[in-house]
Amino acid sequence: MSNQNITPEFKSLLKYIKENRGFDFSNYKPSTLIRRIQKRIQAIGINNYSDYIDYLEVHPDEFGHLFNTILINVTAFFRDRAAWDYIAAEIVPQILANKRQGEPIRIWSAGCASGQETYTLAMVLAEAVGFEIFKQRVKIFATDMDEEALSQARQACYTQQEVADIPPQLLEKYFELQGTHYVFNKELRRSIIFGRHNLIKDAPIARIDLLVCRNTIMYFDSEGQTIIINRFHFALNDGGFLFLGKAEMLFSRNNKFMPVDLKQRVFSKVPNSDDRRDRLSMMPEPENEQEPSEMVSQTRLSQAAFNIDPVAQVVVDVNGCLTLANESACTMFGLKHEDLGRPWQDLELSYRYIELRSPIEQAYQLRRKIILPEVVGPPLSGEARYLEIQVIPLEDTNNNILGIKIIFADVTAFKKLQEELYQFKEELEAAYEELQSSNEELETTNEELQSSNEELETTNEELQSSNEELETTNEELQSTNEELQSLNEELHERSSQLTQVNLYLESILTSLRLGVVVVDKELQVHIWNYKAEDLWGLRFDEVRGRHFINLDIGLPVEQLRQPLRACLTKDVTFEEITLDTINRRGRSIQCKVTCTPLKSQGTGIEGVVLLMEELP
Repeated sequence: MSNQNITPEFKSLLKYIKENRGFDFSNYKPSTLIRRIQKRIQAIGINNYSDYIDYLEVHPDEFGHLFNTILINVTAFFRDRAAWDYIAAEIVPQILANKRQGEPIRIWSAGCASGQETYTLAMVLAEAVGFEIFKQRVKIFATDMDEEALSQARQACYTQQEVADIPPQLLEKYFELQGTHYVFNKELRRSIIFGRHNLIKDAPIARIDLLVCRNTIMYFDSEGQTIIINRFHFALNDGGFLFLGKAEMLFSRNNKFMPVDLKQRVFSKVPNSDDRRDRLSMMPEPENEQEPSEMVSQTRLSQAAFNIDPVAQVVVDVNGCLTLANESACTMFGLKHEDLGRPWQDLELSYRYIELRSPIEQAYQLRRKIILPEVVGPPLSGEARYLEIQVIPLEDTNNNILGIKIIFADVTAFKKLQEELYQFKEELEAAYEELQSSNEELETTNEELQSSNEELETTNEELQSSNEELETTNEELQSTNEELQSLNEELHERSSQLTQVNLYLESILTSLRLGVVVVDKELQVHIWNYKAEDLWGLRFDEVRGRHFINLDIGLPVEQLRQPLRACLTKDVTFEEITLDTINRRGRSIQCKVTCTPLKSQGTGIEGVVLLMEELP
């Protein structure tokens, strides 16, 4: 499915989801995203995206169902067993060999879903180092976008079917059977931290030795995959390992990782000298000493200078609350005095013009200024306005982080000048290109060779993308199959219950010493018990569905027409009549027939029950 299927209504839905729940799906593959959202829309019987936006506004709980549909949580313990055997035999020993005695071992399970692969990692590491060393040195960070899946992962409780792929000796060693479910070892779970994390927007976890992200990045487009790979490169220690899913591959143009074993999808980080590893303490040490009066005066002077500064500025403290905002910022963004002290993430300013929460985290992480150039800000006099946003960490004299200062510099004039210069530059380049035409002809052969090489690489990437799409479809089918299996088990259980009820009813009818006949409103026979067969000589399969009055038996059925009609049309409890009859053996007998209305709750009279008793 191409990008041509992305309609304005679909873009509006994605924008609505981002603004109301903070989920940004702009870097997901359009084909997969459209397919999953369409599945959810069809499930609730809605025809288009606009109506679905209205539905989300009225039913906010629907967001949870939608995210569960988009974020396919297909996982298993020891999925692709050969790859896990390779990790245990080759990669884990290398990680341990590169560590000094007592040095922490940090693992990141990205896209952990309901936790099966995370606990697989824990078992592999615990087998390699032992229980006690695992609890002392190993820390596993497990992240995902789906809060419901994370909640299940934290419980570490799985059914017998879900643990079927765990080797029996490991299941007995690391799990405890509680009722019908298996629960992962409580002591080892203390070394595992689960948390919500957006691979595109949120800062990566640092100093990682092994990063496991299997069949997750294949849901993102090329740009999204590049962003994620760059963040993974930053997260890993030099010599760290990246473990991907069987449908995922790093393209040949990638220079941040080199393959260790392509078949098992294991790669190692290529060190980069510019890679920053600064770590920081987020909370400053409290100071108990009171400031002298001179410092109070200086503080007031600084606040006054900050307030009248023509450049819009705000300050966010380490707790994530808006602490200061000068007059220019209040005017530009409509901030009010009561906004001071509110959580930054609750303010429209934190995400309306550009997502600022991630740059703030990056500034904390790197301890340096983060610059966001040419952000489109609130319009000025009906014309577009451009801002350069600077996110600056604030430190005291002891290098403790106090908060973040955000400066919104108006660069609209510079932007216009830059566009004019760019236009002038294009005119100069056009003239220069005319002079260079002869040189370009000489370089044509080289460009053609380069073009052929790029085409081959593009073809390889397209094949890889197709492979990822097929794997995505396979996981969707697997998820659907699991749902169908669950539904089939419920139907099977109900069918068994119905069979037991029918057998019980049949045994009751067989045990009665009275002939029992049940007819519907049209007097067609539905029940004809064994005693009725014995009295009149007709089997149930001979009378089923036939009109009772038309039966040729020794019972004068015509005389029962009036009692039957009374049971169906009048409010009577029962009708009783004694008839001279001839049984199946040709012997004349007297038979008492009692007609009782067959009533059902809510629908009234459904038929008549006839009880036939041979009188002595």
